[in-house]
Amino acid sequence: MSARILLVEDEEKLARFVELELVHEGYQVEKSGNGREALEMALAESFDLILLDIMLPGLNGLEVLRRLLKEKEVPVILLTARDAVMDKVSGLDAGAVDYITKPFAIEELLARIRVALKLHMVQPSTEEHKTEEGVLTWGKLRLDEPRHRVTCDRQEIFLTNREFLMLKTLLENQDIVMSRDTLLNRVCGYDFAGETNVVDVYIRYLRSKIDDVFGMKMIHTVRGVGYVIKSEKDSL
Repeated sequence: MSARILLVEDEEKLARFVELELVHEGYQVEKSGNGREALEMALAESFDLILLDIMLPGLNGLEVLRRLLKEKEVPVILLTARDAVMDKVSGLDAGAVDYITKPFAIEELLARIRVALKLHMVQPSTEEHKTEEGVLTWGKLRLDEPRHRVTCDRQEIFLTNREFLMLKTLLENQDIVMSRDTLLNRVCGYDFAGETNVVDVYIRYLRSKIDDVFGMKMIHTVRGVGYVIKSEKDSL
């Protein structure tokens, strides 16, 4: 069954153009040009991905994003103005999986959609470290994939989508050293055009939110190779 996409864009000509291209690629498309209406649609219906403009009437796109991701998990790609750097940062911090700046090439947008859908539908590569369906643990840390929730000692840890995927990948492969290239491909997709030091940035974010806060050393650096989460017995 083809993926269902909600396109939220108030520029009618652009919205129509993108809609036609998406339909041509085999996607099912619903449209909205109003932030408040789009939020109601996204909460009431099931979508596989949302394309979300930031500058919208009714309700700002960033506010739509924040309210939506409090209620349900769905990959969101932001459509932003070329110079709206803070909007991009705020959107990624709020949980958007990607952004694309206007004007954009439709081929690039389609590639980013494919990556986002692929990442969202990725299944765990191993069941070895699962204690129950969809849950990974390490000490007092618990990653609940179905609920997209991470806790440590029962305290919730708020992670962006890519931080969540990075942690999930490392937990699924405990005692296996993951190279930067592998982590980049797992988290950002094979079509990602950035540098592998993006991985170091996300690892730093994870350490600041988990290792530093809870006084543990969970994520280890293997110099010149990448990163690993050692099993609990090997970390004592």
